[in-house]
Amino acid sequence: MNFVEELRWRGMLHDMMPGTEELLAKEQVTAYIGFDPTADSLHIGHLCSVMILRHFQRCGHKPIALIGGATGMIGDPSGKSAERNLLDEETLRRNQEGMRRQLAKFLDFDSDAPNHAELVNNYDWMKDFSFLDFAREVGKHITVNYMMAKDSVKKRLNGEARDGLSFTEFTYQLLQGYDFLHLYETKGCKLQMGGSDQWGNITTGAELIRRTNGGEVYALTCPLITKADGGKFGKTESGNVWLDPRYTSPYKFYQFWLNVSDADAARYIKIFTALPKEEIEALTAEHEAAPHLRVLQKRLAQEVTVMVHSQADYEAAVEASAILFGGGTSEALKKLDEQTLLSVFEGVPQFEVSRDALAAGIKAVDLFTEHAAVFASKGEMRKLVQGGGVSLNKEKLTAFDRTIDTNDLLDDKYLLVQRGKKNYYLLIAK
Repeated sequence: MNFVEELRWRGMLHDMMPGTEELLAKEQVTAYIGFDPTADSLHIGHLCSVMILRHFQRCGHKPIALIGGATGMIGDPSGKSAERNLLDEETLRRNQEGMRRQLAKFLDFDSDAPNHAELVNNYDWMKDFSFLDFAREVGKHITVNYMMAKDSVKKRLNGEARDGLSFTEFTYQLLQGYDFLHLYETKGCKLQMGGSDQWGNITTGAELIRRTNGGEVYALTCPLITKADGGKFGKTESGNVWLDPRYTSPYKFYQFWLNVSDADAARYIKIFTALPKEEIEALTAEHEAAPHLRVLQKRLAQEVTVMVHSQADYEAAVEASAILFGGGTSEALKKLDEQTLLSVFEGVPQFEVSRDALAAGIKAVDLFTEHAAVFASKGEMRKLVQGGGVSLNKEKLTAFDRTIDTNDLLDDKYLLVQRGKKNYYLLIAK
């Protein structure tokens, strides 16, 4: 496989230095991408970079994932209007371990293949580097004029930031440049990759290598992913979409991809899956013939959910979606864990009911009118039950005066009442 061609047809290539493609055709190349360890999980904003490393390894080259432990203590000014919080070493190490576990799902770290992936942390080579040594060995090679010309610096100095640019942040591009130099000298790394906002930092590293030892190195960037409407990719009302199920449940993760627009699905299926070109073209044609079936969204959601989580998590997410949108069964509902249940029914009306009252047993008609206002009156409920329009935990309620007790609770805590086809109510026993 030709790595550059692979990125090109997938819409994952923004810019590269002349000679990059020729180098990749000539030899096995070592390349790295840096990841900011500001949390112990990656989010989908990182996924394009992760997929680039994955394609790179599949094409026979050697990927390095660099955790920016040292640079994460400073914060990259690129695209930011405010200085970020600085992290302590213990937090950085914990975040690194969490990110490594996730990257291992995409990259081969553990085989004895010559192109097995490596994980490095720039804190390891920066922590004992004194300021005086850094100023002598690195600072003298790059002029302030060169650094000031970078877009990330110019934007902050031209009034886009309230407090200007601190010296700490100004030195960021030198620190990132030194990473490239260090990996070039210790691991023969000749290529740095990243998002298009990193071009200035990457080229500083290439310039530093050229000026210190005359080495020939290269750069390649991917476009920043946006939504078709110009909005920011990967952000929802509740914040980032994380790869860690503790922060974003597999159900919510699956729903994110399932709900993207047609235009976005056509782009994202190339960027965020490893499906071959012919298969993607066939899926796109099928989708265009019948857009209402949402073929692209369904396949995209399947591929990414299985890749990030597991086949079992994907199947559970599909079942959970069916419960809300396509009926689903009582058995499927009972299999949901509490987190998924709450994710599925997020936003539906909720009522707290007395566990003691349930323990003693209570008639459905009393519970759903007096204890929780699911129905406006007992008469309304009676009519709907007689017409087959009321379900409890996805089973039709056949008698309006049926006794309900704690044995009916899901996860020993919840009752799900459905009125008609689309109206759900969650009762929480407390």
